[in-house]
Formats: sequence, C-alpha cells, structure tokens
Amino acid sequence: MTVVGIGADGWAGLTEAARALITGAPVVLGGERHLAMLPSSGPGGELDGQLREAWPSPLVEGLPALLEKFAGHAVVAIASGDPLVSGIATTLVDLLGPDAVTVVPTLSSVALARARMRWSAESTEVVTLVGRDPHLVARSLAPGLRLLVLSSDGSTPGEVAALLTAAGYGVSPMSVLAELGSETESRTDGLAATWSDDDAPALNVVAVELVSSGARPLGFVAGLPDDAFEHDGQITKRDVRASALARLAPLPGQLLWDVGAGAGSVGIEWLRAHPTCRAVAIESRDERAERIARNASTLGVPALAVVTGRAPEALEGLEPPHAIFVGGGATEAGLIDACWNALLPGGRLVIHGVTLETEALLAHRYATLGGELTRLHVEHAAPIGTFTGWTPARAIMQWAITKKDA
Repeated sequence: MTVVGIGADGWAGLTEAARALITGAPVVLGGERHLAMLPSSGPGGELDGQLREAWPSPLVEGLPALLEKFAGHAVVAIASGDPLVSGIATTLVDLLGPDAVTVVPTLSSVALARARMRWSAESTEVVTLVGRDPHLVARSLAPGLRLLVLSSDGSTPGEVAALLTAAGYGVSPMSVLAELGSETESRTDGLAATWSDDDAPALNVVAVELVSSGARPLGFVAGLPDDAFEHDGQITKRDVRASALARLAPLPGQLLWDVGAGAGSVGIEWLRAHPTCRAVAIESRDERAERIARNASTLGVPALAVVTGRAPEALEGLEPPHAIFVGGGATEAGLIDACWNALLPGGRLVIHGVTLETEALLAHRYATLGGELTRLHVEHAAPIGTFTGWTPARAIMQWAITKKDA
C-alpha cells in the first residue's frame, strides 16, 4: 500500500514522481472528491486497466473488508495533504503494520495555514476536531497560545467560536482559512464573540490567537482549583489530588481507572496531562456519573469514559490499566484485590482513606506489600472573629505502590 498526499490544487500540484505512482497503480483507493481530481481515459473515469474505488462508509467498519478484497495487489491510496496528519495513513498503518505502508506526503493543511498566518511551528499547537468532540479545544485554552484547529466540516468554526466565548476567550482573533492551496482559497477574519459566519466551506482550518477576557487560566499541571469542577462535595481536593497524580504519574497513551470517581477530578486531570492519555471513571451514582461527563467536556477531555456501577463488579471486562486511583470505597469487599490483580506490570496504584477502617486496611496492605504510606494534613487560613487562623481539613492516608515489572 502506498498513500499519496494530494492538495486542493489537485493533479497539477503533484510531483512527477507522485503522478507516476498513481498512474502506474492497478488499484487506486480514495475519497470521491480525491478520485475526481485524477486524469481519466476510461468510461468510468479511470485510466485504461486501472480500478478505482471510493472508501466505504462508515470507514472504520468497512475498511478491513475493502483491504481484504485487494490483498496481494499493489494499491495506491490518495488522501489530503500529509496523510499522517489526521489522515487515512494512520488508520492504514494501524491495520496493516508500518512495513506494509509507504507514505508520500505533499503540503499539509497545517503547513499551509501556518504559512498564511506567518506562525512558526514551535509557537503553534494543533488540535484536530476531525470526527471528534469540539470540546477538545478547551484543554488548550491559555492566554497567548496560538491554535490551529482542523475542522470536521463547515460548522466547526461557529462551534469553536461559541466554546471560546463561553470560556472567557471571546475577544480572541479568529481566522477561517478555507480550501487552502486551491484557486478558491479564502480567508475570513473576526473575533470569537462576534463570529457570525455559519456557512464556512467544509474544508477549513481555524486559526486562533487566544486572548482572555476575564477567563481564569487553568494550568497544565495537576491541582486545578476545586471550583473548576462541578461537584456535590464528593471530590478529591486540590492539594491531595496533586499528590495522588504525582504518584499515578500520567504517561502518554496509558490508561487510568478512577474508581469511586465522585466529580471525576483525578481522571480529568490525568487526561489533561497529555492528549493521548486515556481514562475510565467508575461511579455508582447516576447523577454523579452525569456530572463527571459534564466536567470532562468543560475541561477539554470529553473522551473520558464513564462507567456507572459499583466496584468491584463494575470493573469486570474493562481494559487492564496502567494506573488505578481509588478515592473512596476501599473497604468494599474484594475491591483492592480486584484492582491489584487488574493492574498491568509496572502499574501504579494509589488509594486514599479518611476513616479508621480504611486506614487500618491500608496499613495492613503496606505492611504486607510495601509501597509508600503517607498521611496528608492540609490547613487553610480562615477568619476567627477579627483575626485569621488555620482550619484543618480531614487528614488523608495515602497508600501508593508500583506493581513491579514481571
């Protein structure tokens, strides 16, 4: 399989080498729009002796059968720009393996958008919303940051403008760069709060230079303020949450179970640590599970999976995790054993306890398995009459342990 990138300028913009790959292929796959850009000589539009076929819809479900159909053939697929930037090449590599796929890119929409905006690669963050929830933009909100948002369709710019305005970034300049590299390329400029163009071309990139209009900046390290989350009091508080996440150690691509998730704060901050982190929040109460999903969207990590049910039964069938946090319910029969047995080698387990019963349980586990046992005391200054004194929160016992590599 060879994947050739093609720009909005079509056949004319390809190199001679890229053209030769396409014209010499017995089978060419691609989207209807891309296939229409190719030269034709046969009655069906294809070159003599060449078979052309469009991607199936839905793509993910139909792609394996299409690839099986042409197994053993030399196949060329065509895709937009750089096929590894939110493109089909990534899916093909996952399905066929890296040794079976060759990628021949042309200029990507990201490169063209940066050129139009005169933004350097190192000063720009790219967020793809192609087939994804627009709330992903919220994870990247910070004053002064430049964003290039790869749109899913013509409605994306309006959705991004509404999200920016609701988050306190309504005065941010926005540019919608459409049909990049084609004869019909266009640019529309404005501010997020006053954005009124709801009919952008389907192929567009949104460029945003983030400017705050009173928004509270939310940092990228663990320990967001408690009131950044909607909650009913059942939330792992800021200071102890930061301590737990330091020991859970979020790493790219790894999976967390947040057991007894409450407001979902630990799972949400795990996901904010890196865009490829994954997390499942397990919560027994329906209203809290719904609240977790709202918090995840608001804070830019809508991919947080929420399982409604009581652990340990609710853990059955879940993908084994690299890290587990238990914020409540550790005394539930069989819960700690279920978590420990599910944890992958090298995985991290962190459990918090506030009751004497949980503390006794964690002290026993520490004595038999080891790890790190910490008692966290947090006090906040508060008025005492006309003076100021310290108000202590409940002490937290924290047991953290790493499952040694096999």
